[in-house]
Amino acid sequence: MKLFIASALLLASVSAFAAPKTYQVTGPVLEVNDSSFVVQKGKEKWEIQKDAGTKVTGELKVGSKVTVSYLMVAKDVEAKEDKKAAKK
Repeated sequence: MKLFIASALLLASVSAFAAPKTYQVTGPVLEVNDSSFVVQKGKEKWEIQKDAGTKVTGELKVGSKVTVSYLMVAKDVEAKEDKKAAKK
């Protein structure tokens, strides 16, 4: 029984620290500089930041077709009170 409880706690703690969801965008590269690049996805242009930790396989250059894996990370969050909920 103790082993079961310990296993359940371990599984719960591992789930709490699961890796964040990754997303992908694929398209041709329109611009490249030291800190970012622009990918065309349909009619949209996606400017994506990169740094020394960004793994690039192949040559990242204008005209290359790329598939980019990325994470969504909040830079700032400003929460405001819902005025309708506050009146109740």
